[in-house]
Amino acid sequence: MNTQKYAELLSHVDHTLLSQTARWDEIRAVIDDGIRYRTASVCIPASYVKEAAEYAEGRIPICTVVGFPNGYSTTAAKCFEAAEAVRNGADEIDTVINLGWVRDGLFDRVLGELKEQREAIDKTAPGKILKVIVETCLLTDEEIETLCGVVADSGADYIKTSTGFSKAGATFEAVELMARTVGKQTRVPKLKIKAAGGISSLEDAEKFLSLGADRLGTSRIVKIVKAEEDKG
Repeated sequence: MNTQKYAELLSHVDHTLLSQTARWDEIRAVIDDGIRYRTASVCIPASYVKEAAEYAEGRIPICTVVGFPNGYSTTAAKCFEAAEAVRNGADEIDTVINLGWVRDGLFDRVLGELKEQREAIDKTAPGKILKVIVETCLLTDEEIETLCGVVADSGADYIKTSTGFSKAGATFEAVELMARTVGKQTRVPKLKIKAAGGISSLEDAEKFLSLGADRLGTSRIVKIVKAEEDKG
């Protein structure tokens, strides 16, 4: 099989391994596959970032997570995590918002926390990508729409649907709503969208992109392409 036909799709994939039991040999294999298939990044646990960055030697961006998966760490803890991650060699940070604050309507507090993380990252290593996980399966449509504005105002680069560790992952409806809301923004550059969690087929991946997602957080797409390749 000629995997070149999947090159565009793979270029949007954050090839992910965030299992609690992930071992270094598994992380290394994810990095190798990410490099081979030219994915957008590999997304791995923070404890492996330094080792991963040294192993990858700049051949692929290293992404990791902050406040993961529940988002209720203190702001100071999230800022430390983010700064340490980029200091260790992370190129991209996916941080989880405080959903309790969202439910209490404390959007100014969510915004303030995100701005502090943006500042902590920029002071440590400017130019790194910040993605904000809002866990759409736990939100109303109105909350999703509001958070699109909050995340855009924070200076983050992406709004991300899901951790993949809650009751559901990305849905077409949530991504479509995000894209429609972000499309109304007058900010330049516009906020981008990452769909993550439960993306299990090439068809679904392509549909998420067609609906407006720019990144896909998934462990399965590379595996599917590899299986297709093995079939010849």
